[in-house]
Amino acid sequence: MRDQLSHLVFSTEKGQLCPGCKEAVEQCICDQLADQERLGSLDGVVRIRRETAGRKGKGVTTISGVPLAEKELKELAKKLKQQCGTGGSLKDGVIEIQGDHREKLKQLLEQRGFNVKLAGG
Repeated sequence: MRDQLSHLVFSTEKGQLCPGCKEAVEQCICDQLADQERLGSLDGVVRIRRETAGRKGKGVTTISGVPLAEKELKELAKKLKQQCGTGGSLKDGVIEIQGDHREKLKQLLEQRGFNVKLAGG
């Protein structure tokens, strides 16, 4: 218990420290490490599925497995939302597009050179 509570959180040399990587908050590399770990676990197949669970019956199209870094993933999500003319978001490496746009998204992603599969019902 004592070991868990006794970790360095501030240094006069570095300032406030990140609890994950023990570096200064300005030089924190936790996001980069998480992004590399996410990219390493992908199999190269982009999966598109329609989901309604937990959304009060409203359907969204989710795109997972895109082998891009976080910054490029945000740009791709923005372009796909514009192409579909709807809203959406990016959560934990999964792009969510409001509505059922599976076929259109499959075409757009295949044009960009991704290996795409339609998953689920």
